[in-house]
Amino acid sequence: MDNIANSEKTYGIGMKDRIGYALGDAGGLMTFSLISSFQQLFYTDVLKIQPKKISTLMIVARIWDAINDPLWGGFIDSRKPSKYGRFRPYILGAAVPLAIAAVLMFTQIPGLSSTQYLIFAYVTYIFYGMMYTGTNIPYGSLASVVTTDEIERSSLSMWRSIGAGVGGVPGTMLLPFVVYSTLADGTKVLDGKKLTLSVAVLAVVSVFVYFAHFKMTKERVSLPPKQTQEKLHIGHTVKALLKNRPFLVLCAISMLLIAFQMYTQTNYNYLLKNYYNKPELYSFVTVFTYLPMAMFIPLMSRLIKRFGKKEICSYGLAFAAVVNVVMFLLRGSAAADNPYVFLALLFFSGAGQTFLVLEVWALVMDVIDFHELLSGRREEGTSYAFYSFTRKLGQTLAGAGSAALLQMIGYDVEATVQSASVLKNLYVISTAVPAAVLIVMFLLMQFAYPLSKKRLAQMKEQMNRA
Repeated sequence: MDNIANSEKTYGIGMKDRIGYALGDAGGLMTFSLISSFQQLFYTDVLKIQPKKISTLMIVARIWDAINDPLWGGFIDSRKPSKYGRFRPYILGAAVPLAIAAVLMFTQIPGLSSTQYLIFAYVTYIFYGMMYTGTNIPYGSLASVVTTDEIERSSLSMWRSIGAGVGGVPGTMLLPFVVYSTLADGTKVLDGKKLTLSVAVLAVVSVFVYFAHFKMTKERVSLPPKQTQEKLHIGHTVKALLKNRPFLVLCAISMLLIAFQMYTQTNYNYLLKNYYNKPELYSFVTVFTYLPMAMFIPLMSRLIKRFGKKEICSYGLAFAAVVNVVMFLLRGSAAADNPYVFLALLFFSGAGQTFLVLEVWALVMDVIDFHELLSGRREEGTSYAFYSFTRKLGQTLAGAGSAALLQMIGYDVEATVQSASVLKNLYVISTAVPAAVLIVMFLLMQFAYPLSKKRLAQMKEQMNRA
């Protein structure tokens, strides 16, 4: 274990590091949050693509990601660091293509046939996914080379969540007030032109945010001389990752977390637009879901020191699961028909989710350290590429699953007002599925994820002795 990476100073980050690191996810979420908020709605209500065809699109895109993501992660790991570091140059280099891809993905070209719109959706969605991979894999790997201190890594994880929240604000809180038009009968419909213009503005801003991230972050942990001279073997890395139980379990949990987040964001948009006829309230979904995060951030370091990361995440998931079960059981009642009761329950659900959302990136750094303990190599790029791919599988579960369920309940893309049976079932699929996913996440975290507070301390001691 003589080749574990070390440097003269691999800790001691300041506020500039924290803010700079947060800006990396803020830049990405300015456009990525639009996928869960508006993409499926744009496809069905503006481009008039049938939900079942959207499901197929999502699956095809993930097949390509299965090839693209590991290759990109392996490529990064195989390159010698530049004077700007191992990861930061790739983040900056993909920022502009990502912005262009985002605008194209939400553009309606007049006069195309339904088949041509579908082909255009395939090309632009897959192109955006590739460009997001270009920024997200090096960004996800970056935290492990910013600091080696466990508390500082937890701090970076929290700041990443803050950055994600800030970056998602325009798409989830501001756009709902801007991108809808009201028909003569009072029905509100998504306006494709308004949405395209809004996305273009956010895409331009995201490039400047990425540049600020590049300037404000610093890579402190360097590769050992021996590893920089070794040739990368992706097969060996994959074999080691498949033996890494914490990594595999966390991949499953993270896949379900992103599936839960994107599924709920997508379906709540349909729910508020159709069931409640108040699409503008979608802005408050983000507020009520993430307000608990702001409340718990000052307490997180003390909670981690006392209980451990795994432990507080498990407790939170259990609480969130109970709240979502209650939301499902309320179906058909007067309470379920009140959008403000719905938002209030989202607050309590968000309180339970907060711990995993804030700590998931610190957990990622822990399992990458565990990989180093098993293999003796630091391979953040390849490790994070596989981790990132599992999160994209979660994105696919959300997108394809939501579209398939909309098809199943008979959602009519041509109708401005859905039937009573569709509205009833829309509430069911918007509450039952999230409850089930949270229950599975709790079981995995509590009983399958092995890096408890005690085990993590033992692992750190082993690495320090190596």
